[in-house]
This record gives sequence, structure tokens and C-alpha cells, in this order.
Amino acid sequence: MIITKKIYRVFINFLRASRKKKKVVAVLRLKGVISPSFGGFSRSPSLSFETVKKDIDKAFAHKGIKAVVLAINSPGGSAVQAELISNYIRSMSQEKSIPVYSFLEDVAASGGYWLACTSDEIYASENSIVGSIGVIAAGFGFTEAIKKLGVERRIITQGKNKSVYDPFLPVKESDKKIVEAVQKDIYESFKRFVLARRGSKLKLAKNKEKLFSGEFWSGRVGVELGLIDNIGNFYQVMKQKYGDDVEFKFVEKEESWLGKKLKGMMGGSSTPSVNEIISQVKEQLQLEKFSL
Repeated sequence: MIITKKIYRVFINFLRASRKKKKVVAVLRLKGVISPSFGGFSRSPSLSFETVKKDIDKAFAHKGIKAVVLAINSPGGSAVQAELISNYIRSMSQEKSIPVYSFLEDVAASGGYWLACTSDEIYASENSIVGSIGVIAAGFGFTEAIKKLGVERRIITQGKNKSVYDPFLPVKESDKKIVEAVQKDIYESFKRFVLARRGSKLKLAKNKEKLFSGEFWSGRVGVELGLIDNIGNFYQVMKQKYGDDVEFKFVEKEESWLGKKLKGMMGGSSTPSVNEIISQVKEQLQLEKFSL
């Protein structure tokens, strides 16, 4: 009996020792169009600071953590939300002295590339799409359509520029100047961030104008331009850095109690709302811009 207890203690101590030596790498997925979250019961919430803050906290809270991996797949979106997410990840990384690595999947363009620059090193597939450093404002004009339908546009404002870029009114030159001024500020902010994070690695001598033109490239060319550090996936790279015994901890989103109940009541699925359909179509259109 005494021998059995001794063997048991040795075994428990061995397990404890092996657990302590385990090197943990947290994997946080940043997927989809970056846009503000307005609540609701969407099954595919927008990629915003509100929707990912808890996941960021979880990623950095793992015991024995050696690094945080950002698995990014985003065509971009809101500059504000990209900035908020990026700043928070950087602050957590600095506070806890934990390095961050970005691994780009299909697309990391515009705001998606902003998120990638959050990390200390960036990796991608040869066929990943990277870059698109620029700012865009897109919309539709319905002036001719409402004429044909016999619709009269009525609008009352206080402030002569309150109706800037109204889709039911002709575009004015003054409207364009206002929008372009705001775009320029955001664009300069984007450039400053990229230069601060990647400045020493970017091949600026011959490519500065090209790099900030809004153009995008494959991962292979991204390495040549200095937009990313190398080609590779996080399984390979993290094992090279931390050894074959590294343990990957994926940060999974928790489904709310109400969400689970609603799903159960509807047999595991529910009919998407109009807003969900519009959101999914918008995301698909943005992703298709970079598809084969």
C-alpha cells in the first residue's frame, strides 16, 4: 500500500511538472468586415471592439502563455474600430510582455491590414491578399430614379452642410471637398500607423508611392515589399519558435443563454433577419473583390 501511494505521488508530481512546462500559444480569430456593433441577435456579429474585447482578454489570460496569434481574414471596414481593436491588443501585449504574431488567411486588406500591423511579426500564405492602404467612400445616387417615380425630395437642415452627400440630391463640389478632407485625415493616420509598425521593414526607397496607393498584392509580393515578414502558417511558425510541444488554445466565442434557448426552440437554426441578410451580402461583396 505504501509503495502504491509513493508511485501515485510520483505520477502526480510528473503530471504537474509536465503541465508547468507546457508552452501555450493563444489563437484569436479576427474574421469579417470591420464595422460598429449595434447589438441585436445576429449570428455573425460584426468585427468590432465591442465584439472582440472579451476574446482579447481571454487570449492574454491563459496560464503559461508565450504568445498570442491573430488569425486574420478581413477585407477591411471601419477605421475607428480597427484602431480601437489594434490599440487594445498592443496595450495588453505591452502590459503583459507577451509577443503578438499575425497570420493572414484569404484577405487582410485595408482595415484588415491595419489589424495585421498590430503584431510584432506578420505571416501569410503565398496566395493571401495584403495591402490596400487607402480610404474609400462609396454609395449610390438616386436623383434620376426619384424623378421617374414622381417622388419629391424634402429636406430641412440647420447648417448649410448638414445634407452632405445625400443620395437623393446631385453631388455638389463643396460636398466632395468636405468628404475628401475627412478621408485625407484618416488616410494620413493609416499611413502613420503602418510606418510606425513596419517602417524599418518596408521597402520604401522605390515603392513608397506604390505602397500607399491603395493597391493590393499576393502574400509572395507582400514579402518582397516588406508588408509581411514571411510565408508560413501559425502551426509551423509557432513550433519553430517555441518547440514541438507548444499547445494551441483557441479563443472560442461563448453563446449567450438567450441565444442557446432561441436556437433550441427553433431546432438549432433560425431564419435570418433582413439586417443579417444585408450584412452577409455586404461582406460577401467585399470579399469577392479579392477572390479568384
